[in-house]
Amino acid sequence: LATWQRITPTLYRFTLKEARFHNGMPLTARDVYATYSSVLQGSSPLRSTLGNIASLEVRDRRTLDFTLQRPDPLFPGKLTLGILPAPLIEKGHPFHQRPVGSGPFAFVDWPEENRLRLRRLEDGQLFEFLRVPDPTVRVLKLLKGEIHMLQNDLPPELIAYLKRRKGVYLLRGKGSNFTYLGFNLQDPVVGEKRVRQAIAYAIDRPAIIRYLLKGAAREASAMLPPEHWAGNPDLPSYPYDPAKARALLQGRSPSITYKTSSDPFRLRLATVIQHQLAQVGIRVDLRSYDWGTFYGDIKAGRFQMYSLSWVGIKTPDIFRYVFHSASIPPRGANRGRFSDPEVDRLIEAAEAAPTLEAQALLYRKLQRLLWEALPYVPLWYEDHVFAARRGVSGYTIALDGNYDGLRHVHFDRSGKAVP
Repeated sequence: LATWQRITPTLYRFTLKEARFHNGMPLTARDVYATYSSVLQGSSPLRSTLGNIASLEVRDRRTLDFTLQRPDPLFPGKLTLGILPAPLIEKGHPFHQRPVGSGPFAFVDWPEENRLRLRRLEDGQLFEFLRVPDPTVRVLKLLKGEIHMLQNDLPPELIAYLKRRKGVYLLRGKGSNFTYLGFNLQDPVVGEKRVRQAIAYAIDRPAIIRYLLKGAAREASAMLPPEHWAGNPDLPSYPYDPAKARALLQGRSPSITYKTSSDPFRLRLATVIQHQLAQVGIRVDLRSYDWGTFYGDIKAGRFQMYSLSWVGIKTPDIFRYVFHSASIPPRGANRGRFSDPEVDRLIEAAEAAPTLEAQALLYRKLQRLLWEALPYVPLWYEDHVFAARRGVSGYTIALDGNYDGLRHVHFDRSGKAVP
């Protein structure tokens, strides 16, 4: 939507390109101002991400200045809000029910809770999104031609099944979504570092990836993958070492309650982890819940240990949101109540560093410290899987699993093979 200039270390000037909202209104600097002001002055959870903004100033119809409280070389990458029309913001328009945007897809309707329709403006192609929680049902719908494509959340046996079916093709891509074990660090059992270290060494990641995930993942050592500009490629993954795990426990047999979702495959993974921890003397009470109940417990801090994934991480400001002591909910996602003065210092130093190179160096040091402290036990980054009927072509898989590939996907109703 715009180009930008860094006028001073704390002043960024954005110049808008010509664009219109889907209702025909021109997109101007006033709309950008109104959109960001509504977040900064409200109670949106995005407010903490944008908290460095000191002021906004509309210079003219297409030009807007952002003044920061402190320098931030990553600032332009944090401006990811979809811009909304200022007149509709002022009228209290229900954007959550009737979105009005300016991107390549326009809202058509939302006839029911699990069904959404968008239209691609370039060619008028209609896209219908259906929520089908059961992966087996989704696959059957694909095979029957009731849907044309699906992405992710498929257990390995269904992926293998689809590979054998005619009329369907699969794409696989490396992923960056980070799966981990989280802990309540105020708990007397898992709050002890030696217990978390024992858990880290007791999990046989290569075996889980090979036999349960069928090779569709890679071991993780940190939230950011090693190829990320701020990632740490020198961090090793925790090796499978049950003898070391037992030695760390010093003859104890701690009891831990482990929460996970009731998704059949996630429950199967959790059961394997439960078994591997039992081999070193850790007794695990595994409890599964529907997604709403499970995630509600995690957000409220009602857990001892749980497993989840961070999805769509692109910038290292995630470390403040998750690990800084000032990010205890509701101010952030430090749900385990992790507190370490040196971690706080490194996060703040990285944010204040004048160049990306200096930031990267500090973030690598931070990730080494987190690897040692283990507020999370890192597990793996899962691959992405896209399945489609023959005739669907042009789709590409993003590293974070977003759906940007829909901008270029095409459908040949004759069902001709994809080139």
